[in-house]
Amino acid sequence: MRIFFWVAVVGLLLVGQGLACSICDGGGGWLASAVKSEDSAHSGRAAVKAGAHPVRIAYLQNDIHHLALWVALDQGFLRNGVDVEVAGIFRAGPEIMTAFAAGAVDMAYVGMAPTVTAVANQTAQVVVVSQANSVGSALVVAVEAAIQGVGGLVGKTLAIPGHATVQDFLLKKTLQENGVALSQVNIMVLKPPEMIGALRTGQIDGFIAWEPYPSQAAALKVGRNLLTSREMWPDHPCCAVVAGSRFLADHPESVRTVVAAHLRATDYIVQHPDQAVAIGVKNTGLDAETVRRAMQTVDFNYRLNLKSVKTYVQFLSDLGYIRVADADAFMGGFIGRDWVVESNRP
Repeated sequence: MRIFFWVAVVGLLLVGQGLACSICDGGGGWLASAVKSEDSAHSGRAAVKAGAHPVRIAYLQNDIHHLALWVALDQGFLRNGVDVEVAGIFRAGPEIMTAFAAGAVDMAYVGMAPTVTAVANQTAQVVVVSQANSVGSALVVAVEAAIQGVGGLVGKTLAIPGHATVQDFLLKKTLQENGVALSQVNIMVLKPPEMIGALRTGQIDGFIAWEPYPSQAAALKVGRNLLTSREMWPDHPCCAVVAGSRFLADHPESVRTVVAAHLRATDYIVQHPDQAVAIGVKNTGLDAETVRRAMQTVDFNYRLNLKSVKTYVQFLSDLGYIRVADADAFMGGFIGRDWVVESNRP
């Protein structure tokens, strides 16, 4: 297995013409094929003879939501099935979408909201092939702050990882549902690695970020959770595993192998939490207690709730980030229905 690191060039790239979205399942149902792939992997044989093209994959820096990828790499779940290159470690989801537009990555672990936004605005063409996790973010305020509820955020400065991120979505949804107008708070963009320092020095009054940053802020006694994302929107989809539309059409067996490894790795996290914590420590550089606390707020679950994804589409449209006339039609091309394992939750 080869692992390379691609330096992310952050900028907005507009793609005038979207790549054709052609999803090929290669015969048979995806879930049955995934089960066969997992069974073969457990017996030590290569699950699928993937194409020679290596899979260039990306994820977010220190994002515990992407633990399944780290587990798959660490445990060798991909070793016999596909050649994987870690082609980028990014600081926010929109940066990953920029890399897709530049043709620099083939697959990624990335937030649902920036993925919806990029596809709807035709700045990148990708297909969701699995959920990575649900919930797992938190709205953090300073430890000594007198803020006790969402109403206490009026007049405050709050940091988000980027516009059209899951956390941007969650914050604005929560403010509106609690009667706080967006004009009543100052929302600024700050990358998660910089948020704790900004909170400590008083440059911001709070932030919303993915784990492990909320847990790290608590461990450093800088911040405390005002709300977890589970409280803001129970069971909400957060990150997804996505594939570039062209790559999916040209290399469906490679995608199938990666997704089968993702399913196996997700089950491993649930079944072997101590080993998963150790892998999280190795990939984040944080102590085991902080990683364990972060993992407790995340639902490592590959079953995607399509109704919740539709909520993303509708709310992002209401915010003006995207223009989608028919959410159902949009999701028909955005969600790989032959690939994802669907949730039966209402």
